[in-house]
Amino acid sequence: MDLRHWLSSAADEIGAWQREFGDFERHPAPAVTDGDFAEAFAELAGRLRDNYPFFHPRYAAQMLKPPHPAAVVGYLAAMLVNPNNHALDGGPATARMEREVVAALASMFGYTEHLGHLTTSGTVANLEALFVARETHPGRGVAYSEDAHYTHGRMCHLLGVPSFPVATDGAGRMDLQALETLLRTGRVGTVVMTAGTTGLGAIDPIDQALGFRERHDVRVHVDGAYGGFFTLIADDSADGVPAAPFRAIASCDSVVVDPHKHGLQPYGCGAVLFRDPAVGRFYKHDSPYTYFTSEELHLGEISLECSRAGASAAALWLTLRVLPLDPGGLGAVLRPGRRAVLRWTELLAGSEVLAPYQSPELDIVSYLPRAARLSEMDRMSVRMMEAGMAAPPAEAVFLATYGVGAAALAARGHRLTADVPTGRILRSVLMKPESEAWVETLHAEVEKLAVAAG
Repeated sequence: MDLRHWLSSAADEIGAWQREFGDFERHPAPAVTDGDFAEAFAELAGRLRDNYPFFHPRYAAQMLKPPHPAAVVGYLAAMLVNPNNHALDGGPATARMEREVVAALASMFGYTEHLGHLTTSGTVANLEALFVARETHPGRGVAYSEDAHYTHGRMCHLLGVPSFPVATDGAGRMDLQALETLLRTGRVGTVVMTAGTTGLGAIDPIDQALGFRERHDVRVHVDGAYGGFFTLIADDSADGVPAAPFRAIASCDSVVVDPHKHGLQPYGCGAVLFRDPAVGRFYKHDSPYTYFTSEELHLGEISLECSRAGASAAALWLTLRVLPLDPGGLGAVLRPGRRAVLRWTELLAGSEVLAPYQSPELDIVSYLPRAARLSEMDRMSVRMMEAGMAAPPAEAVFLATYGVGAAALAARGHRLTADVPTGRILRSVLMKPESEAWVETLHAEVEKLAVAAG
């Protein structure tokens, strides 16, 4: 699609709508001349060049990529109106769009009933899920794996509830034996299972953990901020992901997913979904100047946030119109990244200078330079990352590092002398579908970096 054409069309359509309300004289206070704006814009454009090329397959570092053009057009069109999805009178059109996309997300996870809304981030979405968990299980804490996102501990501190990190197994997944030992103490009211850790992309055994809910009277929440959309390709196929953990989400109490990751949206757009709509009672509040235009439930009445950009809902709504939540729509965008990490893992296993850290479960691949000592591995990893970024733009490769301990390396079969307790390996997120065509090139260039760093 021609992005420039549709951006111009968006501005034209909103301009036509504005003219329906009649002309009026604009106040001179906010006016700027083209000359002044040109100078400011030139500075902005120059400063924006100080960025990494998230759009290019040479960028294989963090979980960053540009939004889909449909999302950009949808966001711009709604942003020119500037609706606020807190209350229906702040954005009636985008509030309806938000309900539609949230219903689509709920259906994707198998929820027959739901309560939910978009948020500004996965962090806020998880905060809301843990807030509800605190209200349903007062006085009891929250358990999550040691490899879960660090914000779970911070959110527990904010909510004033105890937090319990649980050990992981040799693949970075929550250890269910360790979890059950903890649950027997009666101190835990909520278990957070991660559908794709942000470090390694590990998938906790959600399906196996569901039995703990009735046995120990706990709430099960799924943090699918990163990996939730992989439910679209959870079919046990060669280029898919395991079906059982994702199918189990339908029976979990709540789930979080970030459309601003694999949903192709601009930052920030998260979502929280509850299986039981009755939890809306915990959000109940009133405002003397809001919620007066309709007896229908306002989104602000089921959210801890107040003002939220209606443009986020419009962007996601338009994206899902052209790339629906099914295997042939958005799912087809996920499979190339999955195939890319599988292929790169094969290449790493056959390399004389690199080795895969563990088998990838989503689209994140972790690997390390072959070294005799942990300190040497750490030094080489850092040199490789720095050298890759320092190369000319057309030759640069952007990688990220990930801290690991000697025990974690040994658990995965890496025999290094542990002369230091921890070190850094390399980690790449191949979430752009273009990565599939580039993986051979990436591997060859990273091998060269490893040889130079040795």
